[in-house]
Amino acid sequence: MQFCPKCKAILMPKRDGNKKLVVCSCGYKSSDFGDVNVSEQVKKTGKDVEVVDRDNEVDPITKAECPKCHNDEAYFWEIQTRAADEPPTKFMKCTKCKHIWRDYS
Repeated sequence: MQFCPKCKAILMPKRDGNKKLVVCSCGYKSSDFGDVNVSEQVKKTGKDVEVVDRDNEVDPITKAECPKCHNDEAYFWEIQTRAADEPPTKFMKCTKCKHIWRDYS
């Protein structure tokens, strides 16, 4: 690792045409790498992203009648939609037809 003699920042390798340089953000440039080995390898890391088509529900299930299909089970979750001193809004999602509604009870 080399540092700029002007501002003491880290010098970064850069290619200028066919020449390899180390440059600084202050404008300093040098072709002297000293004993630093500069390599231009790109390594691929990580795995490919897998796409899942099915709907994975992680919300808990409760007994609630769907107003659309009259199924008796629904997923539920709560979100604070109003001021902090008011109760959160409870959302329900039918396990059968996936209809979403709010429960104010």
